[in-house]
Order: sequence, then structure tokens, then C-alpha cells
Amino acid sequence: MITLTITANEAGQRFDKLLVKYLNEAPKSFIYKMLRKKNITLNGKKASGSELLAPGDEVRLFFSDETAAKFHTADFNFNRIRTELDVIYEDAHIILINKPAGMLSQKADGGEPSLVEYLITYLLDSGSLTEVQLATFRPSVCNRLDRNTSGIVICGKSLAGLQEMSRLLKERAVHKYYRCIVKGRMQGERHLKGYLCKDHGTNKVTVSDRPSGDAQPIETKYRTIAAAGGLTMLEVLLITGRSHQIRAHLSSIGHPILGDPKYGDPEMNSRYRRLCGVKNQLLHAYRMEFPELEGTFAYLSGRCFTAPIPELYGRVMDDDRSRRAEKLQFTTCKGVNSNAGKGGNKNG
Repeated sequence: MITLTITANEAGQRFDKLLVKYLNEAPKSFIYKMLRKKNITLNGKKASGSELLAPGDEVRLFFSDETAAKFHTADFNFNRIRTELDVIYEDAHIILINKPAGMLSQKADGGEPSLVEYLITYLLDSGSLTEVQLATFRPSVCNRLDRNTSGIVICGKSLAGLQEMSRLLKERAVHKYYRCIVKGRMQGERHLKGYLCKDHGTNKVTVSDRPSGDAQPIETKYRTIAAAGGLTMLEVLLITGRSHQIRAHLSSIGHPILGDPKYGDPEMNSRYRRLCGVKNQLLHAYRMEFPELEGTFAYLSGRCFTAPIPELYGRVMDDDRSRRAEKLQFTTCKGVNSNAGKGGNKNG
């Protein structure tokens, strides 16, 4: 006999869904047959599978060792992949991580490790998760960032955390602010609207000011933080959350993000790669603000979390400011010298 005690990580889901995860090699018909025959019980009673699980519920599987081995392949061989994670905030349900540029949010083709694998390893090492629990629950990210975009990613440590954060993000209740450096001098603030169409073959999007085909409406707000030389640092509020939205939307108005290989200015990217070591788009998920919440997550009401801006951003802006100042100084000196012997500079 196998006995499972439901924890917060498994609570809130249907009983049959948990059984499908645990008996991962068994057909569903076998699971429902075992329920009907009371070979699988919930809290000592016959169950249909539609029950919602709660912490402390007891599941019993009256299986032989051979049957258990045949239908349940425990993930005890999870390959722990370690890296130093920049944890901004953590509680029993969620964890906020400052993802570095270059790291995948979720695993893609090719087997390269992602933030999800690093997260699971972190939770296993800290004791917040056991390998047995991995059979029925996988912590994961609630919002995704492009590989080369850095900043805050919300991850769910419990099923309740995953469900609630995913709901809030889908309803656009969490305000997500980004910082980026773009080409050109910009001032003030602006509310951009448009329509975004994605080419799945090239994994690239286009933005237009008119609806067409399967184009989706998008909205992006920005305000100027600082300007230096030919660059501007912006704070961007992502209202809708479409693929590559910020990158493509800013590029569509003539201000591509520095370092962006898809929507950026190749000449500018090459120049700053050589001068400052810019290897990816300078786009950073900087701040998240939670709305007023009730119930289990009321403790997050109105809270704001920030991820420090990468040092490279300040270096790029300072470098551009310095080179701009040098250029102005050189131009001024040349002008004064050219007026020597002709009465000098009339403005003193």
C-alpha cells in the first residue's frame, strides 16, 4: 500500500488530475477503474476523482509493489543544475527572481537549462521541495521574459501561487514596468497604441496603426528617465503583454532598443558592442506593483518590488554623455580658434 499526504503544493486541484501525475505511466481508464473498485481511496472513502484536494488529505493506493513500479515512475533522477539565483522576494507561495540576460525562462528545444530547472534545484537544495513532490507538482514561472531580457520573473512555489499569479497577470492586474535604452533623444511621456502581428515562422512581429488579419491590439506607455548624447533611457509600462511588444513598438516609432538583434539598428548595435560590450537588448523588467488583494494573498496588497538595473546601463549612458561632451568641447574650441584675429567670439 502507498500512502500520500496532500500538501499545499498539491492542494486545490482535482483528485483525478493528481492521480494522472502520480501514476504517470497508467492509462486514465486504469485510474478510474481503481477508483471504482476502492483500490484508490481519499481519506479512507471511495472517491470519484472530481474532489478538490485540501492540505492534509490522505490518499491510499492499495497496489502491489509490482503494480506501483509499473505505473509510477518517480522523478528521483532529476538532474540538479545549479546557478546563483538573484532572489528578490520569497514566501511559501511565490518567489521573485531577477533573471539575467541570456537565461531562458522556460526550457526550449535543444535541452538547454532554463530558469525553471535552476528554480527547482534551488528549492530542492533549500528543502522547500522534495523529489517525491516533483511527481505531482512542478514549480514554474508565471510570466516569461525573452532570453536576452533581464529582470523580475514571478515563479510559483505552490499550486495556489501559480494559479493566483497567473490569474493576476492574465487580468493585467499586476503593473509591470521596464527600463530600456533606446536610440535617439526623447522627452516627456507618451501612450502608444497599435496592432501587433506575429510571424511564427520567423518568430518576429510587426506593428501597424491599423487592424488587419489576426493582428492583436497593443498598448505601451513610456516616460523619459534620462537622455545623453544620442541615447535615451525610458521607463515603460507594459499595458498589454504581447510577444516582443516593447521592442517592436518602440522600433516602430523610430526608437529601437540598443542591442536588439531583431528590431534594432545594426550600425548602432555594432558600435556599442565595440565600445561598451553591449551583447543583447538593453531591456530590463525593473518593477512590479501588486493590486489590492484579498484572502490568501492579501499580504501582497499594494506591494512593490524592484530588480536593480544592470550596471551596464549606467556605463552606456555615462559613456555616451562623455563622448557627447568631448564632441561639444572640441567643436567649441575649433570655433573659437577659427575666429582668432577676427574680433574673437562676439558672445564672450
